[in-house]
Amino acid sequence: MEQTLSIIKPDAVAKGVIGKIIDRFESNGLRIAAAKKMQLSRADAEAFYAVHAARPFFNDLVEFMISGPVFVMVLEGKGAMAKNRDLMGATNPQEAEPGTIRADFADSIDANAVHGSDSVENAANEIKFFFSGREIL
Repeated sequence: MEQTLSIIKPDAVAKGVIGKIIDRFESNGLRIAAAKKMQLSRADAEAFYAVHAARPFFNDLVEFMISGPVFVMVLEGKGAMAKNRDLMGATNPQEAEPGTIRADFADSIDANAVHGSDSVENAANEIKFFFSGREIL
């Protein structure tokens, strides 16, 4: 089974929609293999998003990701990475298809409710960033 990483971001956690977002994943054939709620440190957020360090939005992204708790999950299933990306919708919720997570729960391109791995290779690295092997069931 393919695995991918999903993060419910601080804006969605603050809105109390963790359960609604999880239901979207489970209702569409994705299984939660690991999950935890946590507060990212600045060092965590900077390391996780290091690929974007040279981009103008990097500092705002880090500030946003440390602004409140996040809910991090390993999703598992056939084609998990692509399915998760489809369920999330476009990065900009104004462009997201109706019924996607971002269309329903995100406020802006910055506060866009969820993160999902963008490739199977990145998923493996992102999962290792947050979870040890024994935490994934």
